[in-house]
Amino acid sequence: MDRRQSLQLRDSTDQFLKLISNPFQSEFTTSSIWASLAYSIGFSIVLALLFSLFRPRHSLVYAPKVKHADSKHAPPPMGKGLFSWVKPIIKTREEHLVETVGLDAAIFLRFSKMCRNIFILIGIIGCLVMIPVNLFESKSNATASDLSTLYRMTPLYIQTTPPIWSQVACAWAFDIIIVYFLWRNYRAVRGLRRKYFESSDYQRSLHARTLMVTDIPTADRSDEGILRLTDKVNPTAALPRAAIGRNVRDLPSIIKEHEDAVRELESILAKYLKRPDHLPAKRPRIRPPRSQRDKHPDGKVDAIDYLTVRIRVLEEQIKHGRASIDRRDAKPYGFASWENIAHAHAVAWTARKKHPKGTTIRLAPRPSDLIWENLPLSKASRKWKRFANFIWVTLLTLVWIVPNGLIAIFLSNLSNLGLVWPAFETQLEANPHIWAAVQGILSPAVTSIVYLVLPIIFRRLSIQSGSKTKTSRDRKVMGQLYAFFVFNNLIVFSLFSAAWTFVSTVIEDTDNNEGAWQAIVESQFYSKMISALCNMSPFWVTYLLQRNLGATIDLVQLISLVKVWFSKSFLSPTPRQTIEWTAPPPFDYASHYNYFLFYSTVAMCFATLQPTVLPVTALYFGVDAILKKYLLMYVFITKNESAGAFWRVVFDRMIFGTMLANVIVALVAIDKGTWTMAFCIAPLPFLLLGFKFYCYRTFDPDCEYYNRANLNDAEAIDISKSSKKAGDRLNSKFGHPALYKPLMTPMVHARAAEALKQIYQGRLDGGEMAGEYSDIAMKPMMSTQPGNANDPSAPFEVVPENHLDFSYYKNRADFRDEFGGGIYGRPEDLMTERSQTPRSYLGGEWSPSSSRASSPAPSLPSISGLKVNDGYEPGENAGLIHPAFRVPLSRGDSGNETGGDFYHQSNESETRLLSSAQTPGQVDANPLDRWRTAGTGYGPVEQQEHEEENPYNYTSYESYRNPR
Repeated sequence: MDRRQSLQLRDSTDQFLKLISNPFQSEFTTSSIWASLAYSIGFSIVLALLFSLFRPRHSLVYAPKVKHADSKHAPPPMGKGLFSWVKPIIKTREEHLVETVGLDAAIFLRFSKMCRNIFILIGIIGCLVMIPVNLFESKSNATASDLSTLYRMTPLYIQTTPPIWSQVACAWAFDIIIVYFLWRNYRAVRGLRRKYFESSDYQRSLHARTLMVTDIPTADRSDEGILRLTDKVNPTAALPRAAIGRNVRDLPSIIKEHEDAVRELESILAKYLKRPDHLPAKRPRIRPPRSQRDKHPDGKVDAIDYLTVRIRVLEEQIKHGRASIDRRDAKPYGFASWENIAHAHAVAWTARKKHPKGTTIRLAPRPSDLIWENLPLSKASRKWKRFANFIWVTLLTLVWIVPNGLIAIFLSNLSNLGLVWPAFETQLEANPHIWAAVQGILSPAVTSIVYLVLPIIFRRLSIQSGSKTKTSRDRKVMGQLYAFFVFNNLIVFSLFSAAWTFVSTVIEDTDNNEGAWQAIVESQFYSKMISALCNMSPFWVTYLLQRNLGATIDLVQLISLVKVWFSKSFLSPTPRQTIEWTAPPPFDYASHYNYFLFYSTVAMCFATLQPTVLPVTALYFGVDAILKKYLLMYVFITKNESAGAFWRVVFDRMIFGTMLANVIVALVAIDKGTWTMAFCIAPLPFLLLGFKFYCYRTFDPDCEYYNRANLNDAEAIDISKSSKKAGDRLNSKFGHPALYKPLMTPMVHARAAEALKQIYQGRLDGGEMAGEYSDIAMKPMMSTQPGNANDPSAPFEVVPENHLDFSYYKNRADFRDEFGGGIYGRPEDLMTERSQTPRSYLGGEWSPSSSRASSPAPSLPSISGLKVNDGYEPGENAGLIHPAFRVPLSRGDSGNETGGDFYHQSNESETRLLSSAQTPGQVDANPLDRWRTAGTGYGPVEQQEHEEENPYNYTSYESYRNPR
């Protein structure tokens, strides 16, 4: 290396060190604040007008819940006028919101309004007190005379001590206001929770009266064992029905592989059959997975044939696995259900601090909320997974410091990259306009992609950490995102230059034979921190101004529209994807709560340093509270309802943000004022902690429990006469979904049906029944079209063009699980008033003759060999109750919804003739005893006799237990 190159390398290194000492200085200028204000407000108004113009003509995009929701959850109607959407948003009250959008959405909107009110009040105080004080005191500083007004609003140029008392007074005033609003809203959340407990949906739900028992020791892993465990903490005389978890082995992974194979086949068929009249010359080929490559030594195989055969093989494995569940192999979790909600909650309250034999007994979540693969984890395994998750999240947070700084240095200002890379500087000078466009797109695009991917990463890490429910996983994700944003985007972003200067100064002084402690003292660390924060404050004003534009982008759903347009224009979407695009999307509470909390924390931390940040934040929450209210009422759904469980996590972060703001005020007092002022700030964090624990003790018990263990004698011994039926379907509802979840059927567009018959080399007719019923020359009929043959083994489902809409599939399990949200008139665990059993499991019994869900059929000519869709799915779970979970039928509950009259039962031959017939080659556990009568029901004789003697020893399916 010659001398010239060596000097050039040294200059590049010195330039890089100079840039990294303050990596975010190019992010803003003072004049950019006015530009940001005009840009964000102008674009927001334009987008809002475009939304108002297109909303009446595109209701499927901007109001899908109007079309898909049932009458109870339907939002109020809107007119076709330009601003007709504003009136129902303003007039709809919280009581109506709880009924239509759910408690999670109502509390989210309450939180946004609380933030708006907080920042309006503290903004008034901050602007009327801090701005005049800082401007007046900065006049005497000659250095500040040449600076803009925005910088002189900070306490950076105050030279006397008394004005700093205004910082202390504002800190106390802000804390009092924040505490008042938190207390007021905590009390309101308690009232909403009490109303939720009294609602008809909760009173008639199964999970409301069910407890989940985890970490069960081996000796008690049975239904009777759960009864013994709950009896140790049961203050009532009521006995529950119990259901121990069963080992489903590898069924969930096989079902997941089946779903992936179905979606892959659909994607391949959509591309290959995009133009049915002009098929490509070569059939699509794929490389099998590693586990299958030994069976296909030639490498790639025909994609359609391979995936179709693979789907059939997986379905046979699933069918065989469901039929061969060993009920003796129990897992360390189970459920206990009471007839009376008060009894279940009394037991939960008593057991909250007790752990009989090391178990944990808590209120059960909704069945769809459970993460089943994490329930069998032991305590030690769950602790290790939590620790590993903490390590990964911490590493991710720390590692992001480097790329965050590099993005701020180079991508936000490409000229900085030219300073350390001479070859790139030549290209930059040759094509300035091109690189200017790249600079304007690259940095926001990279940052946006990172923030979109982060929640996905944190969710997967939370699943690996052993979270038992999806809602608890989302709460953890929100906490991790908040910690990530506060550390990287607030602390590191704002204090990086101060920390770099401090460390470099200490190292330089130490090299000059000065003591390390003396170097630290003389480096004026507090002054450097306050200077860095004040210099960074204009950026945060600009940042929060631009968030208003983000709120209107959410309203217009610009990202979703661009994604769908690009897929339809340049890709080959499958029928399933097209249907899913018309469904109301789920609302990402974790990300939106994180944004609200992060913006609130930034505003509170800079409230006394740059008071203009307060009205800007109040403006953001004021606008977003209205826009988010519209989106939650008309567009988004709550995928997993937690009934307000996010509130406590949000409350904790608001307390933390307030304490962090107090620390910053204390730093200002130490640097610009006296230690006496800092001591006046010191009590505030401890008072906030005391307030936090006061709210926990005052409000949490009423928020979590319908009642406590304070039942009177009549309530404690009250046992309904129909309590025997209360848990009859507990196993089928809180059983693992792998035992009853309907399997997906590959979907093809109707225009490609004929072409598919030509190119598909497998069997399109159902030959399975012929071998099983060799003496009966008939095919089973379709339940919805008597007289027409139904082929449950048809490998494809035809979807016509006019049925590519979610409204035809909203009650199907393969769509409802992802987009249901409980708004389509099918509460997942609603119990009938007559039978007190889950409504969705009243019909049919599980039969291993077919693992695939019945499919709707369109009103179009029948295509031989292909299963078609009419948009209706009768008895979604009919025929899907596992034999291990069968319960005796009761004369009092024949399955007739209209009444119990024996002579008015439906005629099976009219609708489902032989649809659930048991094949001769399959043996039922008790083929005859199930229909013997005794006492008051149709259950096995010995079960009903012994159950009346000792209900602890027999459950609703005890007679079907294999001998031990």
